[in-house]
Amino acid sequence: MKSYDELTIQDNFIFQKIMRNKRICKQTLERLLDIDIKDISYPEEEKVVDVRLDSKSIRMDVYVNDDKGTVFNVEMQTSKNMEELSKRTRYYQAMIDIDLLEKGQDYDALNNTYIIFICTFDIFKGKRHKYTFSNLCEEDKSIKLEDGTIKMFLSTKGEKDDVSKALKNFLDYVDGHAPADELMKEIDTEVMTVKSCDEWRREYMTLELEIKRREKLAAAEGEARGLAKGLAKGKIKNVKDMLKAGLVTLEAIKASGLYSKQEIEAIIAP
Repeated sequence: MKSYDELTIQDNFIFQKIMRNKRICKQTLERLLDIDIKDISYPEEEKVVDVRLDSKSIRMDVYVNDDKGTVFNVEMQTSKNMEELSKRTRYYQAMIDIDLLEKGQDYDALNNTYIIFICTFDIFKGKRHKYTFSNLCEEDKSIKLEDGTIKMFLSTKGEKDDVSKALKNFLDYVDGHAPADELMKEIDTEVMTVKSCDEWRREYMTLELEIKRREKLAAAEGEARGLAKGLAKGKIKNVKDMLKAGLVTLEAIKASGLYSKQEIEAIIAP
């Protein structure tokens, strides 16, 4: 992880904190989507969707509703694995819908949703800044499946003249350029405010320590699994050697109850 002082708006931690500023969040959404929004609200301080104990939970960077109930999920993405990111939007959409339905809504009352990924790299090899996806009929592109879902990918590395100047200013700022308008200056000031907050610095350091703890635990578990696997291989080899030398019979091995079916199959295998 980066040190706290190295963080920028590209980092989820900073982006999340900035978008807790309601005015900035509302104006940013309007700029990203080129729409007017009357008001927004935050359903939860930090939106986590975990619909089942055995399912993969998702923690959303920015999750807000407008005055019409439209759900906006905005994510800052630095991973360049577009196949994974595309599948992630599918999973996010499914989890959001299940979460909404669990609150007792009927299918026809499902909120309209926008899933927006702000990417800090080239996407789809088209040099565009903006790629918007809705469900269209393959046989007749004039027919749209009105399911209320939109998925949008924005790239800070786009080269075409395909977005408004306001959106271009935002993407350029995320890409590391100086703030070019009043909203960008306000966001830049907010970044400095977040980075100067001792409480959030401690929160980030606690997060960093927790991630390192989990990495060490995962490494230790991996070493333990590797050791156990090595011991199991050694155990099977010893039994094979004993079997080959005539020191024990296969019937005795099976009758001992000391070996699983898989281990006995490995012992028999040439």
